[in-house]
Formats: sequence, structure tokens, C-alpha cells
Amino acid sequence: MTLTPTERIYVALDTPDTAKALELAKQLIGHVGGVKLGKEFFVANGPEGVRALAEVGMPVFLDLKFHDIPNTVAGAISSALPLSPSILNVHACGGSEMMRKARTALDEVSGEKPMLIAVTVLTSLGDDDLHELGVDKTAEDQVVHLASLAKSCGLDGVVCSPHEIKPIRAVCGPDFKLVVPGIRPTWAATGDQKRITTPADAIRDGADYLVIGRPITGADDPVAAAKRIADELGGL
Repeated sequence: MTLTPTERIYVALDTPDTAKALELAKQLIGHVGGVKLGKEFFVANGPEGVRALAEVGMPVFLDLKFHDIPNTVAGAISSALPLSPSILNVHACGGSEMMRKARTALDEVSGEKPMLIAVTVLTSLGDDDLHELGVDKTAEDQVVHLASLAKSCGLDGVVCSPHEIKPIRAVCGPDFKLVVPGIRPTWAATGDQKRITTPADAIRDGADYLVIGRPITGADDPVAAAKRIADELGGL
């Protein structure tokens, strides 16, 4: 399936304020492909908040990054399914058994299933941060290693920074889905993420979906910002 430029964009609604998130989502219908709801939103608003956003009519990436013992993660996946997310994620560093249990939890349910992806290395972490944690690999090598592990466990794709798109594609092939945060248009501030690139460069390199927050949500006109990004992608 070929994605339109708009469908490739998931806007990150990283706020505890349901009313603010709903207002942004309603403004952005038709200008982005979906919304990403993370821990900040979920802890403040719970499942009811997710349901309220889903009722706006856009796909929801439920970005809770499950990471626990295998049975607990499988249970969390099962509990999330009534919310009808389009994308769910786990931490790849939870290991192969945990990821396989998560995959099984989805496969045991009939009907349409969300895309199940794994977080590799957070985009706020660089080589020095990984070394501090006892990981001897570079960030790129660790990301590719975890992506390959996730694929072997039956996951649909991974979250990775723009810098690892090409090496993951080389190892995991064209059908493995890459969801990429760390996206900053040339006209937007860098923020706190270290491994970043522009929307157009990420798509050229092979990203499937782009997670974009502050360049859209922090703009004076979020709709205009989303349109500007989609127009840039449409010119590829």
C-alpha cells in the first residue's frame, strides 16, 4: 500500500491536557495521518482519554513502550486492544521472549490488529549515553541489532532515529515498518533529540511513518505547519 504524504505523519500530542489534545486533533483531521499518545497523556487521562481522542476519527499510535516480564507485557497488550490503536509498541531490550509473547497476544485475537513495533534506542541517547549504560556498541549498531531481533520475533517494525533507517533497511528488508521520530524541518528548533533529520530526508532514506510533535503542536498555526511538511513530502 502506497502512503500519501499526509498518511505518513503522526502528530505527537505530548500533553496531559485532554481538551488541548482534542482541540489539536480536531484541527488536524485531514492534515496528518494519525495522533501519537504517550505516557504523559495516558498517565493523566487513562483509557478514557485515549477513547476520546479515537472518537475524533484519526488512527492512534498508543506509545506506551511496554517493557516488563513477558507475561505482564502480553497482558498489557491484550488490555490495550479494546482501545483499537493503530500502532502499539514494546521495548526491544525486553528480550526475545517478551516480544514473542506480545506477538502471540495479538495473534490470539480475531479481527483487525494494530501494527506491533519495538522501540530500539531512544532518540535522546547517543553513543556516550549507551557506553554509560554498559552498552559497548555504537547507537547505530545497537539499533540495527535490536531491529533484527524484533523482526525475528515476528514484530511488524521498529521505532528508530533517522540515522538508522538505511542500515535497518539493509538488514531487515523493504517490508519491515520504520516509525521515525527525531524529525525536525529545517525551519523548526532542534529540541532535546540528538539523532534528527528533516521529514524529506527521512522519507528518501526509507522511513514509513514520521512522528512529529513540537514543529506542529508548538507552531502558531499547527494546520499550516502540518500542510507545509506534507507539501515538502509531496514534492519527492
